[in-house]
Amino acid sequence: MVSVVFNQKGGVGKSTISTNLAACCANLGFKTLLVDLDSQGNSTHYAGIDVTENTLTVADMFRQVVGFFRTPNKPVEFVQASPFENLFVLPASSELSELERELESRYKMFKLRETLKTLRPSFDYIFIDTPPNFNFYSKAALIAADNYIVPFDCDAFSAQAITRLLDNIAELKADHNPALSFLGVAINQFNSQAKLPESLVKELENEGLEVIRPFINATVKVKESHSKRVPLPFYLPNHKVTKQFHGLFETLYSTKESMSE
Repeated sequence: MVSVVFNQKGGVGKSTISTNLAACCANLGFKTLLVDLDSQGNSTHYAGIDVTENTLTVADMFRQVVGFFRTPNKPVEFVQASPFENLFVLPASSELSELERELESRYKMFKLRETLKTLRPSFDYIFIDTPPNFNFYSKAALIAADNYIVPFDCDAFSAQAITRLLDNIAELKADHNPALSFLGVAINQFNSQAKLPESLVKELENEGLEVIRPFINATVKVKESHSKRVPLPFYLPNHKVTKQFHGLFETLYSTKESMSE
């Protein structure tokens, strides 16, 4: 299963949610791949991957499809093992920004889908972190995916803005990936003591949007795990927010039911 975490707004927790969902999955014993398509490389860094001159990245994978190579690398050669059991990463690179115009002009949006089609048999779950705009890489991710999640950080970003985002995705779905499904809105940085988050969640639900529970509470422990480069399931396995991420994973993918069968 391939899932995309996407929102056109920056700072809503795309990297936090995608990396921690992947870590939850890996911690449950599933072989998991995290694909980082954001040139900032936040998920790559958070998952403990150090990108050096010799590291093959997702940028190299894309460069391969527009360049001339006598012996192209196989998709698995771009996958890097993280320091955490069962968690693997297709890392980002700052070079993604430089490549985008050429990739778009040559209409290479389907190359990620081809790459992941080859990698699917090797992994139980694949999560894709995306840049904060509806660009080539976000579109390539949505074309390659089975489903997508929209993170929401309970600020003034309105439900109407998410509705417009879903309209954009619906057009891409109709043209390029009819099987793509919307799993719902993941609530991040939630503060149950404040009135605004509650009212914003109500607004989402009143718009008929699927809101996924449990919500992810605001806590400094998330920032601590970022700085230590250890996702929460491996850093603080018994913390309340770690349990919320596990609950979110189970809600999204029916892990309890599938594991009990």
